[in-house]
Amino acid sequence: MSSSQPSRGPLITGDIAAFAGVIRKGGVVAYPTEAVFGLGCRPSDPMACERVLALKNRTADKGLIVITDDLARIAYWLEPLPETLQARAEATWPGPHTWLWPARASCPPWLRGSHTRLAVRITAHPAVRAVCAAAGTALVSTSANLAGEPPCRDSGCVQSGFGARIDAILDLPCEGADAPSTIRDILTGAWIRGGPSLPSNPTSPATDGQ
Repeated sequence: MSSSQPSRGPLITGDIAAFAGVIRKGGVVAYPTEAVFGLGCRPSDPMACERVLALKNRTADKGLIVITDDLARIAYWLEPLPETLQARAEATWPGPHTWLWPARASCPPWLRGSHTRLAVRITAHPAVRAVCAAAGTALVSTSANLAGEPPCRDSGCVQSGFGARIDAILDLPCEGADAPSTIRDILTGAWIRGGPSLPSNPTSPATDGQ
């Protein structure tokens, strides 16, 4: 896909293979998650990630959430952890639980931002898991909404808000969760967003993602 805006509206489809094909070509897409629609692309594609950041009016230093169907797809960006710590995350997956995981030096700066950790999640949404498998990649995931607006929970909202500035919309429902994913630090167990403790810490990575 070109980094310039498409000249016509996005592909709106429930076809996993067609949607995955747009991602493989470098497209920026919107798709349902457990709670809201997300904007995403291949996390290894800097131009596509730059488009996502521009759509969100989001600074690159904040970092982005990366979701996948299989941690092996992004393991080369993550520092190995003791089994007890890795089990802390695995006990919550698949599901709407994002963990801040120490990143290797090879992790792209547009994903981790100015932080030393990458926000990662294994999604429970069956269609998005199928998309990752079909496209052979994890996905960047940040909530599909314009600045100051609530996140979209259906494809019509996404089309109205973004139109031809994105390349495809997966026209399937969200899973019905009430709130975006929780975010926790895998080393300390501290809650960054959601959970039983304090409100979100706005200086932590990816807290306005989904």
